[in-house]
This record gives sequence, structure tokens and C-alpha cells, in this order.
Amino acid sequence: MLSIRRRLATLAHLIKPLALAFVGVAILALGLGYILAELYTTLKLPNIFYYLTLQFIPQFWRGALFLAAGVGTLTAGIWTLSDKVVIPIVGQSQTEEVLLDYRRTDRAPRLAVLSGGPGMLVLASLGRNVEAMTCITPVQDPVEYYYRASSMFQFEKVVFVVPTPQPIQVTFVLDNGERVRPSDRVTHNEQYADRSVVDVQLDSLSGDMLHVTRQTVDAIASADAIILGPGSLFESIIPNLLIPEVRQALANSRAKKIYICSIMTEPGLTSGFTVGDHVRQIVRYGGFAPDYVLVNAQRVDAEVQRIYAAAHQMPVYLAPEEYEETIVQGNDRGAGSDVVVEGAVVVETDLATAVVQMTASLEDPGKSRTVRVLRHDPDKVSAAIQALLRRGR
Repeated sequence: MLSIRRRLATLAHLIKPLALAFVGVAILALGLGYILAELYTTLKLPNIFYYLTLQFIPQFWRGALFLAAGVGTLTAGIWTLSDKVVIPIVGQSQTEEVLLDYRRTDRAPRLAVLSGGPGMLVLASLGRNVEAMTCITPVQDPVEYYYRASSMFQFEKVVFVVPTPQPIQVTFVLDNGERVRPSDRVTHNEQYADRSVVDVQLDSLSGDMLHVTRQTVDAIASADAIILGPGSLFESIIPNLLIPEVRQALANSRAKKIYICSIMTEPGLTSGFTVGDHVRQIVRYGGFAPDYVLVNAQRVDAEVQRIYAAAHQMPVYLAPEEYEETIVQGNDRGAGSDVVVEGAVVVETDLATAVVQMTASLEDPGKSRTVRVLRHDPDKVSAAIQALLRRGR
């Protein structure tokens, strides 16, 4: 019943144009009727027309039958039309345009995810709303971690695949020239707090072109959307973009590419990075700009900022000077605007939630305390991605 009411409410936006179309069809039918009546009385028609025009039925019932068939066909057509989302543009009168956004399809989307660690767990709830979701793990990670997580949480329609048969080590070159690895945990080392990565390299043991698993290539090729993140830009996302065959598969794919930007900078990796800096790294290593970039728009309160600042982290902001253009989008709240940065449409929305966790005291590192920190909220991220999937390309 709720679905029926929703579809009838959708049609309310189209009452006037539908009424006008109905009057036009009625006038057209009247004109066609005059012509057919004239032809019927002046021309000798084949016997088949006796049956096609139902002349063996009394004229009154013949007309009633055609009328019922016409009303039924018209109703079916209007009901099919209601299966579109109709959004009135805020500030416009009802005689002006409305936005027809999308038509529901029978097949749920297929997703390919390039992320790592907790980021893949954040997206796992999407499995309930997709046909399949293939998570491609970072090239340096052992897949056993993800298999264990999958068995613990019993994810629906989610599979984990490795990009290469064997893990490959990754090396970061910092802005001071020093070379480090993810295993060095530079994000937890004070001496690297203000450093950032200027280059990422794969240490292929053979030196030959890296072999990529067939599952990885197939997942990218068949995906309706490719999601990068959430997760560490340089540890979870960029390494897979360094694999030539993965990069080529991404270039060949017509799927929507969505990057979920980090909420906070990472000391030793992305210190001082803005949203534009993140996008530029994807363009540099992946050879493409994402279609959409999801950025957390939630305000970070002073206490949480103080906690992160003590750990040399800052919110990843969208710098005004990075705006290239502004575009207007219709959504379920009316008309809104997004900005374009480095060729990607940046969508600012609430993606985070505050959680409580134990951490070292700022005044006495030997003691622990409970603090509020920001994390990507699975439900909010899932809703934001589904909204982007509904947008036209």
C-alpha cells in the first residue's frame, strides 16, 4: 500500500501534462474516427475487417469493449510512467520543468571495490543492495585477513579477491627523500608526523610485468560502479593502481568511479592534503579522474579536533581555490549544487559518526582515557553511494 501511495504521489507532479496529453489523444482519435467512418461507407473493405471491427457484436457493447480496452491500456501506460522519480525543482512554478531522474531496473548493480582493511568492512553492508560486490585487496596485503573477517561477519554477496597471486611489497618515497614501507607504520612515528608521500613504487620480485588474477580483471570489467576507498590513500588504494593490467582495466571500464575521501589526513603520508590533492594522486597513478568524490561535510567539534591535532591529523577539506565549476543537481530534497575539482564531481555529505574508543591521555601518556573519534558510518556511506548510483551518467 505504501508503494502504491508513493507512485500515486509521483504522478501528482504530472497531472497537468498528462491531462493535456489525454485531451490531445482524444482529439486525435476523434479525427481518426471521422476518417475511418468515411472510408467504411465509401470503400468496399475485405471481409477480415468484419471481424477486426467486431461487427458481430451489438454496436453498444462493441463501443463499451473498445472503451474498456483503451482505458486499461492508458492506465497501464500511466502506471509505468509512475515508476520514474519525479523531482520538482525548488523555486519553480508547477507549469515549469521538473527533473526526471531515473527509472528502476530489475537488475541490482555490480560493484568492484579497491580498498583495504576497515574500509572494506564499512562497505560490506552494501552487499544487501547489490547483485555482487567484489573487494580487490591491496596488493601488499595477505588475503587471509579478509577471509577471516568475511567468515566472522557473514557478509552477503561480498567476495574478496587478490590482484596478484602473491603479495608484492610497496615502497613510499617521502618528501625528505626517505624510503619507507607500510610495515614501518610511519603514521604512528613522531619523526614522520609532518612528512608526506611524493612517490609510490611496487617492488616486483621478478621485474617482469605483474600478473593479475582473472577474478580482478573480470570484476572491474563487469562492474556497474567501481569504488575507491574508504581507506588509506597510499596504503589501500594507490598500490593497486600501479599494476599495469589493473590500470588498463579501469581505463576500459565505463562504470561509474566513486572515490570516498578520507575524513582526516594521515601523518607521514598525506599531511597537509586537501580533497584536490587526493584526487590528483588518483589521476597521477590511476590515469583517470573519479566521476564522483564523496567528502564528509559533518562539522568536527573542537574537542575532537584537539584530539586529532595532538596526533598530527587535520580534517580533509575542500579548498575553495580548487573549485573548477559548480553544477546543479536535483535530489530528493530539491535542487542542490556540487563542485568540480580536477575533473571530478565532489559531493559533500554527512558520512561520519563519532565513536568512543580508548586512547592514551594527552596529559599522561601512561594512562588511557575514552575519547570520541570520527569514523566512516556504514549506513551513511551506503546511502550516499546508492544515491550516486541513481544519478544519470
